Amino acid sequence: MNVKGTKGAKIGIGLGATSAIAWGIDTVIIGIIIASSPFKEAVVIAPIIAAFMHDFFSSLWISLLMIVKGEFIHVLRLFKTKSGAILVLGALAGGPLAMTFYFLGIQHAGATYAASIASIFPGIGAILAFTFLKEKMTGKTWLGVALSIIGVIILAYVPAKFTGGSNFFIGILFSLGAAIFWGIEGVIGAWGMKGKEVVPLYAINIRQMTSALSYALLIVPFIHGYPLAFQAASSNIVWIIVIAGFLGTANYSLYYTSINLIGAARGQSLNNTYVFWAILTEIIIIGTPVNLQFIIGTAIVILGSILVSGNIKVSKS
Repeated sequence: MNVKGTKGAKIGIGLGATSAIAWGIDTVIIGIIIASSPFKEAVVIAPIIAAFMHDFFSSLWISLLMIVKGEFIHVLRLFKTKSGAILVLGALAGGPLAMTFYFLGIQHAGATYAASIASIFPGIGAILAFTFLKEKMTGKTWLGVALSIIGVIILAYVPAKFTGGSNFFIGILFSLGAAIFWGIEGVIGAWGMKGKEVVPLYAINIRQMTSALSYALLIVPFIHGYPLAFQAASSNIVWIIVIAGFLGTANYSLYYTSINLIGAARGQSLNNTYVFWAILTEIIIIGTPVNLQFIIGTAIVILGSILVSGNIKVSKS
């Protein structure tokens, strides 16, 4: 953690909360993309191809920004350093590994259960950050992390018919794997950004480039997904994917900067409130009705975020 004073801590809190807004809106847009042609004709591989194209355009956005700033060469040089190697590991955990596990969880257990289980990633990240990065956590902060997770599960959960079949439990395990890898990503990202040569935008550039290349070279060829990717790229939906990629870049830039300022546990907990913003976006755009579940879940998430953000330990280093 790199907080130099209360001002830096407040900035980190604000960025973490704003990253959740960007990711919440992005989540709704991705849902619209997957439900549109040509993705809706390829139900099984559509989410993975959409994730690949999302990260591909996101990597283009952040790379273009670094080129305009004249700092892309520093990003390329960072790949040769220990910090760069650490960030690549974090990118592999949070990009193709977590996302693939998440989509397998959706396929076997259903979206509602997969989303609920995967949303525990800040708790996993908090435990890992406390154990390996020695981040100081007060009792109120732990309570805030727990409440944020509980609130998100309440928001994401929709009662569904429980079949109890073997595929359901396999899906739960896949979803848990996604949560573990996302938790690991935040901690590894915080570790990698400890290097003096690293700034959050460089880390994001490495993260998105690594994820996009992993999809392009390994996952997409394995599932024979390039015909669908090229079909989507030549359709009108590509412009919405470009916008989604921009929002993804904004989310990760704010998220990693927040982690750099206030630590992995707190940054992840604030970012995890994206579920609230996703549902709110659906209410505004699609007209989803507000119910008691939404009100209760929102109240718990906000309370948890207040507890997390209100207990920043300022570093004297």
